[in-house]
Amino acid sequence: MATELLLMENVPNLGNEGDIVNVADGYARNYLLPKGLGEKVTAGARARLAKLMEQRAEERKLQLAGARALAAKLAKASCTITVKTGEEEKLYGSVTNADIAKALSEQDIEIDRHIIVVEDPIKELGVFDVKVKLHADVDATVKVWVVGE
Repeated sequence: MATELLLMENVPNLGNEGDIVNVADGYARNYLLPKGLGEKVTAGARARLAKLMEQRAEERKLQLAGARALAAKLAKASCTITVKTGEEEKLYGSVTNADIAKALSEQDIEIDRHIIVVEDPIKELGVFDVKVKLHADVDATVKVWVVGE
């Protein structure tokens, strides 16, 4: 037997929020319904989903506005990281996204180190443009100065 459910959230390999899917009774009863990932198709469930999608759209709009404001702030910012160097100005190690996040936090710009994208390890002195992934639609670039002691 199959149960028809209205998905309340995105479920990998099954469907997206708002989709009506047919699933096995046990999968619905033991996984989707207890976790709140789906509800039986009723007028009330459709109304709750519509309200939920409206709230999430408003949250996404606020997150996007916040990300754009932070991107504008990051565009004006630059950070200097002082490192120890050896012969021929080679770094001992490399400059990581954690180092960049720490340098930005000293300027009162708090961002998670996981959203800083360092494509190639920074292993030399100089000026680098580092990408920061703030939102699915918003990227920013920070100028990073790597100087020796």
